[in-house]
Amino acid sequence: MGDTNLEIRTLSSADDMTAMIRVFQQVWGAVTAVAEVELLCAISHAGGYVSGAYDSEKLVGASFGFLAEHHGERALHSHITGILPGVQRSGVGRIMKNHQREWAVERGISWITWTFDPLVRRNAWFNIEVLRVNIVEYLVNFYGPMSDSINANDESDRLVAAWNTMDDAPAELKPGGESIEVATPDDIVMLRRTDASSAQQWRQKVRRDLGDRIAAGATVTGFTRAGAYIVHVPS
Repeated sequence: MGDTNLEIRTLSSADDMTAMIRVFQQVWGAVTAVAEVELLCAISHAGGYVSGAYDSEKLVGASFGFLAEHHGERALHSHITGILPGVQRSGVGRIMKNHQREWAVERGISWITWTFDPLVRRNAWFNIEVLRVNIVEYLVNFYGPMSDSINANDESDRLVAAWNTMDDAPAELKPGGESIEVATPDDIVMLRRTDASSAQQWRQKVRRDLGDRIAAGATVTGFTRAGAYIVHVPS
């Protein structure tokens, strides 16, 4: 796939939404749909963000989000973005996020927020090191039990990412303190399928080492190539 063939479109028709759901089901292997046509149509009609990434007219990625607030300012909460397995790691994710950001800027929306699993290394690297988001909260078992093939057999802890559409400056750190690293598993999705007990141990460890520190005022400042969060812990 070449970027020259990729087109991001905002979507509104029920047929478009049906195609989006098929993409989501291929990504997550969900028995039940992760979204419904009616919901996507309503979000689009109400002024939310619904888009598809087309490679030579084939839908290879889809994303939707609803209007929200972050720190009292207008925000877009990006709820789901999915890219077909065959085109992951090809730059589609970054192109889709940049389109989302341009959409928000055109509407005077200051923030884009979303959640991601703190144990999934590739998402952490992309969000923190590529997009340079701020990590603003750790949510414990946020969605409750999930049945899709990626998240099954684990609790749904999530980090909240906040992407400032108007300013790329990093979050300010409190003076003093120290930097520590919080490791993550090499491939949590595979670990859930092969060793659920070890996956749960990783969940509890990162919840404690990262989540408890964020709740106490620590700031995530980076993510290493080796798969560890760099965390500034104030003194």
